[in-house]
Amino acid sequence: MPPFDVPEGDPFGPHNLPYGVFSRVGSSERTVGVRLGDHVLDAGAAARALGSPYADLLAQPTLNPLLAAGRTAWSDVRRALTAWVTVPAHRETLAPHLHPLSEVTLHLPFDVADYVDFYASENHARNVGQIFRPDAADSLTPNWKHLPIGYHGRSGTVVVSGTEVVRPSGQRKPPADAAPTFGPSLRLDIEAEVGFVVGTPSPMGTPVPLSAFRDHVFGLCLLNDWSARDIQAWEYVPLGPFLGKSFATSVSAWITPLDALEDARVAPPTRTHPLLPYLDDSSEDPGGYDLRISVAINGHVVSEPPFSTMYWTAAQQLAHMTVNGASLRTGDLYGSGTVSGPAETERGSLLELTWNGRDALALPDAKRTFLEDGDEVTLTAWAPGPGGTRVGLGEVTGRITPGT
Repeated sequence: MPPFDVPEGDPFGPHNLPYGVFSRVGSSERTVGVRLGDHVLDAGAAARALGSPYADLLAQPTLNPLLAAGRTAWSDVRRALTAWVTVPAHRETLAPHLHPLSEVTLHLPFDVADYVDFYASENHARNVGQIFRPDAADSLTPNWKHLPIGYHGRSGTVVVSGTEVVRPSGQRKPPADAAPTFGPSLRLDIEAEVGFVVGTPSPMGTPVPLSAFRDHVFGLCLLNDWSARDIQAWEYVPLGPFLGKSFATSVSAWITPLDALEDARVAPPTRTHPLLPYLDDSSEDPGGYDLRISVAINGHVVSEPPFSTMYWTAAQQLAHMTVNGASLRTGDLYGSGTVSGPAETERGSLLELTWNGRDALALPDAKRTFLEDGDEVTLTAWAPGPGGTRVGLGEVTGRITPGT
C-alpha cells in the first residue's frame, strides 16, 4: 500500500498531522516533520520541492520558528500540508521525502522556554486531600475552586519520550523518623498529564485574556510529570514542589495543533463557585477537551483517565498565569496537572491508584506501590475527530534506571 494511503481508522491520517522533529538514521541533521500513519513527511523538504513560501519556516531543526509565526501562519501551513498529502498530483514529488518511522530518530520538538505545572483535576485534588488530610472537613484547600493552583518547574529537564529517567536522590523523612536521610527516592511516581505549547509571546505587564487562548497556544502533547513523593513530602512545606519534581518531565515527540482537535472540544464540568471576571468562561466557547488517556506500566494498562473531567481549562490556566503581568515566551510549556476521573480505574498517579502505597497494584509480573528500577511507563491518548475518526496524540514513554 502506498504510504500516502493511510488505512481507514488510522489515528494519524490527514485529519491529524501532528508536528515533530526528526533525524534520519546515520545523520545528525534535524528537521521538522509531520506524521502521516507510520511515516513522517520532511515538511521543509516537501515545501521546497513544491515551491512553497513556507519552506524557510519548516526547514528548521526545531518547531520554534513555526510557533513564533502566529495563528494565521499556523492555519495556512496546516491547510497547505493537508493539500500536499491528499492531492494525488503531489505524490510523486513528495514520495522521496516520506520516511518510515522505523528509520528515523525523534527529538524534543521545540526548545522549552518556561515550564509551569497546574493542579486542575478536582478528582485528583480530592483524592490527595483525603490521603493527606483524612480528618479535614473538606478535602479541597480553600483556594482550589477560586483559582488554578500551579507551580513553576524546571524547563531544562523536560525530555522527549523514550529518554530514560534516572531515579532521583534527595532528603527523605518518614513521619516516624527523628531526622532525614539521603538517598534514592523510594516512592517514585508518575503523573498523567496534558501539556500545552505556547507559540505567540506576550509582552511583560500585559495579561492574556481567556478570549486570546487560541492566539497564543499552538497545540498540545502528552506529558508525564515524574514525582519523587518521599522527597516531595519532606521539602514542599511551605513553598511547594522543588527537587521532588525537577529531575525530569517527559513529553511526547508529537505536538498536535489545536486546529486538529475541533471535534474534541467540550464544556468543562459545572462550576460550583462564582469565578472572578478574568476566569469567568461562561460566555466563551467550550474550553475543555475530550481526550482519552491510557497509562501502562510494562505494557499493562493500569488506568484510563478522562481529560474531559478537568475542572480548570487550559484557557483559564493561561489567563491565571499571566494575570499578574507575567509574559509568555515562544516555547513556554504548561502542564494540566494530573488527570484523574471519578472511578478508581481512572486515577492518573500511583499515589492515588495505591492510596499512598496502602493498596498494592497488581501487574502481570509483580505487585507495585511505586515504580521499581526497570519499569517502563507509557502514556497514550486519542481524541474524537471529524466524521467519527480518532485523532492520535502519540505517546510518551520513560524507563526508570537506578540512581546513584
